[in-house]
Order: sequence, then structure tokens, then C-alpha cells
Amino acid sequence: MYPGPPLSRPSLLLALLCSTPALADDLFLDSQPLPEILTATRLKQSPAAVPGSMTVLDSELINASGARDISELLRLVPGMMVGNISGNQAAVNYHGTNASEARRMQVLIDGRSVYRAGLATVDWSDIPVAMEDIERIEVFRGPNTVSYGANALMAVINIITRSPANSHGTRIKVTRGQRGISDWYASQGTGWDTGDLRLSLSGQEDDGFDSDRNGADYRDSRRLNRFSLSVSQMLNEQQSIDWQLSAKEGSNQRPYTYRPVFSGITSAGYNSDVIAKDYAGSLRWNLDINPDHSLYIQGSAQHWDRQQNWRACDAEVSFSPELTRLWQLNPNYAELLARHMDNFTGSGAPPGSAAEQALANQVLTQWKDGAKRTVCGDIDQSARESRYDLELQDTLSLSDGVRLVSGLNYRYDRADSETYFNGTLDDSTWRAFGQLEWRATEHWLLQGGAMFEDSQLSGSSLTPRVAVNYLINPRHGLRAVYSEAIRSPDMFENNVNWSYRVTKLSPTAYGQPSAQYFVKTRGPGNLDQERMRSRELGYNGFFADLGLNLDVKLFYDEISGMISEPLRNNQYIASNSNSSRFAGTETQLDWRLNPADRLRLTYAYVDAEASNPLDEQLTARHSGSAGWLRDWGQGWSSALFYYGSSALNGYRFERVDTRVAKRIPLGKGSLELAGVLQQRLDDEPTTFVDNNYDSHHVLYFSAELTF
Repeated sequence: MYPGPPLSRPSLLLALLCSTPALADDLFLDSQPLPEILTATRLKQSPAAVPGSMTVLDSELINASGARDISELLRLVPGMMVGNISGNQAAVNYHGTNASEARRMQVLIDGRSVYRAGLATVDWSDIPVAMEDIERIEVFRGPNTVSYGANALMAVINIITRSPANSHGTRIKVTRGQRGISDWYASQGTGWDTGDLRLSLSGQEDDGFDSDRNGADYRDSRRLNRFSLSVSQMLNEQQSIDWQLSAKEGSNQRPYTYRPVFSGITSAGYNSDVIAKDYAGSLRWNLDINPDHSLYIQGSAQHWDRQQNWRACDAEVSFSPELTRLWQLNPNYAELLARHMDNFTGSGAPPGSAAEQALANQVLTQWKDGAKRTVCGDIDQSARESRYDLELQDTLSLSDGVRLVSGLNYRYDRADSETYFNGTLDDSTWRAFGQLEWRATEHWLLQGGAMFEDSQLSGSSLTPRVAVNYLINPRHGLRAVYSEAIRSPDMFENNVNWSYRVTKLSPTAYGQPSAQYFVKTRGPGNLDQERMRSRELGYNGFFADLGLNLDVKLFYDEISGMISEPLRNNQYIASNSNSSRFAGTETQLDWRLNPADRLRLTYAYVDAEASNPLDEQLTARHSGSAGWLRDWGQGWSSALFYYGSSALNGYRFERVDTRVAKRIPLGKGSLELAGVLQQRLDDEPTTFVDNNYDSHHVLYFSAELTF
């Protein structure tokens, strides 16, 4: 189905451009303004001058896709592997690594990180921003610790919302469809002499997947509501203030996955759903000192609250103090005993040390004396995380050919969970960064940057990047990039203190209404940072007469010291003993054939090798997308998208999305009616065996009124 790496035509094009630079200058110069990229280096740059690979998903593309989630939009990014843990938990990685733990990308909303440092994840379904509020998404495809610090190991996704100045008026949108889809959005924008404001409210709901591997309901629906307020205020000709407030609340169903450790115990099958609440606020002061010098100071605060309470049943011996001590002495021995208690009741403790056998025989005696009876109790697996961030950035043009961006950052993270941390854990991080751009000649652009970072829990690091861009002309450039990046182990991986205190036991265990479960997990506390070395060769060009944007990338990335062990409370032993290598090519093409038609193609070939098989789970050797957007006139428009990947966690994925819309003028406003049909072309589960739909297609409709 997929061709080999598409290098022949782009390679021929590059050879022609390089061999005839003078001809290229004559052919491709035009008077159109150059587009600007913001995310790559924190400097405004043209796509041809960026020291790496960029993908920009603009508002037209976002709207035409019909996507209801940010994770679905990222299928349009070459090399981005998008899957699902469940119906309300997306898994997104660039090039791959563990399918269920997306730990190695930085995700920003208007420059504010939403990567949860405590539990090493991005909650894609719970990001407190509505699709309708997004202006564009800029994706830096490659390591960018230099600009955004640890966790920007493999890519950076910056979600940029619409400016309040471009949001005047009223918008109301309602979406309904199969699989329980029920979304709504409402916003009001206004302005005054020196400022602008946008207030938006939105909600989202769906049923998730239909059935698990056994045909039973998977319990993975979601429901959420969001609030967002964005204000821009000019203080004078040189100063302005931007501030934002956002909140989100909702519930995510979770399948009941607890399985009793001891034989003969029947699980009660209680719900273990998550109540999710997010709050965020930011304030940014901008100062334009002169046309060549500007700075800003930005402060933000965020809070994630995940409340998960459920009830579980197991044998009374689960809370035996002797079994707890045995687990602390030898987890393997304790688990062997616990899972085969009846087998050892007659023969005595399994072979082991004298201390192990003594404790085991005490536990077996308790088992024979009645501790095999079933007891049930409440478990609180809630977690709360907070982040406070303060950043100063200075941008200076030193001369016509030299620009410098530099800055300082302080971040404080705090995680609170009785289950995961036995209380509270915090971390403080200081950063200093700089990026220098030097236009040595008309065609040669040299760039270098570094980030120094010091974390209370992870130590210090220095990560550099150097790049050489040869600009055939301002719209066409070749690039060679070498960069290093790190990922700091998060609080969970390094400092987990995982145990369950079960309350409201019925009947009581050893005469107590609450007790500690015997399994306890401790983090190593001395994990090092993961380190990545990346090499990239590429080309970016815009053929103005053809309306054609083209980007080609060749890459070779190596990650050492990887922490690949799954995060589970069962002999979880984290280490830096893993490594991965990714090599291949990516191509993206965006072609406006005429004012009515736009074509978009992406393709990625990724060859991955990993010492731990888990780190190859979410790497598809071949993946890509194809899109055709068409304006038919008279208010009619359509879009057709194809998404495909050869294997995500062993399962092929192919889908075609079709959107048809009609815009009806209504005085100074308009009404847009649209329908979206998503059709799966394969018969595979989605990423995991329990993610199944009863039907291969889903249909939903929307109505949007603006005035």
C-alpha cells in the first residue's frame, strides 16, 4: 500500500536548485510577504530560515478537517503517531516510543506548558481550550530543549489561540452525531479604544469506544465543560498587557481493571471514573523599547485536579503486616506466595531465606485461620498538581545581520497524592537560554543556541543546537542541524511512593476499619536525564507562482538513558538502561492549485530500533495523510482527508474523513451547516485490542451561527 521513501523527486529538485542558484533567484522571487514562524527559536523567522522542520496547521485546515480534538488534528503532521489508550485518552508521540506513556513532547498553549510534571503526561482530552478558539498549531518536529527546556525531547507543539482583536462578535455552534457526540460552543468578543476581549464557553461529550475484546461495554465515555477569557490591553505605544483565564471540569469513565491478587475472590466491578478539573491563568507584559529591541515578562499558574475514588475487594490477608514486610524484603517471593496461597497451605512456605520463610509461614497460618475471607473498601487514587512559572525574554537586533533572543525562567511544580507520593512532592527549576542568528552573507545563515537548566530533583544540564541554512533566496532554503536534548525524569518515575490505604473496610481487616495494602512501590530517586542527539538535513521552499509549499527532512536521532518501564504498582523498577534510534525521512506538501482548490500531502518513513520492545510500540514504519479542500462557490465547500499508518502497537490504521459545508449569509452574520463522515478502511482495533467500534463509520453534524 505504501511506497518507499519519496526521495527521488525532492532530491532532483534540490539538485537543480543548488546547481543553479542564480536561476533560482530569478524564478522564485516575488513581492508577497514572507510568512513567519514563532515556535522554533522564539525569533520570528521565515520557514526557509528555521533551524529544523516545522508544520503549521492553520485555521482553514483546522476547520476543514472537522476534527473535534487536538490529537486528531495532529494526524496531519508527518511523523506524528496518534493512537488511543481508551476513548477518552489519546496517545500522541513523535516518531514513537511507549504507546501508553507519551512522555517526550512539550505541549504549549500560547507558550504555556500543559505537560504535567508530576505524572509525566499530557491529558489531550482535558486540555482547556476549544477547537473554535485555536488560530493555528505550530509543530516543531525535532528536539528543542534549547528553546523550551527538558521534555521538549522529540517535538514541540504550540497551540496558538485567536487574538481577542480578531474575535469580535458572537459565535454559537452546536454539534450532534452518532456515538453520543454532543458538543457546543459560544463566544462573545468585543473591543474598546485600547483593548479587546473574548469570552468563550464550550462543552464536549461522547461515548468512546463501543466494546472491549470480549464484546462488553468499555466504559470510556467523557463529558467536559470549558471556560476561557482572553484580554489584550494597550497601555501606550510601547507597552501592552495580555492576560488569560481558563477552567475546565468534566468526568472521564475508566474501565474497572482491578483483579484480586488472591484466588477465590470475586471482583465487585465498581466504577473507577475520574473527575477532572483544570484551572490556569497567565499575565504577560510586553515592552517594545524600539524597533530593534523588545522584551516581555510572563507569569502563569496552573492547577490539575484528578479525583478518582473506587471500591475494591480482595482477601483480608492483603492487609497482613507480615505480608507487607515480606514484600519489602523480597517482592518476587511475596508475589509468588500471594498468587499461590492454597498450593503452599499444605506444603509450607516456598524455598527462600530463613527470614522469608518465617514471614511466609505466618501469612499461611493467617490464611488457614480465616484471612482468606473477602473484604471490600474504598480507595482514593486522586492526584493534584500545581505549577507556577515566571519568564523573562529579551529580543535584540544587534545589527542588520545579527539577532539575539535570551531569557531566564523559574518554574515551581508541586504534586499531591496520598496514593502516588504518600503526601506532597515539589520541584524547582531554573533556566537560562539564548539563541543567536547570524546572516553571514546574502545566502548563508548561521544559528546557535543553548539552554542551561537546573532542577532540584534532576540536577543540571546544558543542551546546545547549531544549524546552517543556505538560503537560495528568501523562500527556499537548505538546512543542516545538529542538536542535543534532554528529558528529566518526572516525579512519578524517580520519586514515586506508591501504596494504597483502603478505608471503610467491610468487614474490618484484622479488626481495623482501614489498612495499608501489602504492595508498595518506591522510585529509585537517582535516575539520570534521558539524552538525545539529533542530526537533520532538509529543504523548505515556497514556489509562489505555483502556490506550492514543500518541506523534506532526513533525520537520524539517538536517545540514551531512556526510562522505558511501564508506570505500574507491581515491582516497577525504573532505570536508565534503555536506548532507541530513529532514522528516516519526512515530506509535507501544501499546494494551492487555484483560489478554489488546496491539496495537502504528508508522508513519513521511520525506521526504529529500541533495546526495550515497549519503545517500538507506537512507531509506524509508514504513515501519512492526504487532503483536498475545495470551495465550490455559492457558500458550498468540502474537504476530503485520508489518514494511514502501517502499524500502531501492531494494528494498522486507515480512515477517510469527508466534510461538506454550506454557509448561508444572514445580514451581517452567517449560518454554516456542516456534516462530517469518518469511515474506517481497516478491520483493526485502534491501538489496543480493547478499543473497538461496532460500526466502521461515524456521522455528525454541526450548525454555527456568527453575528
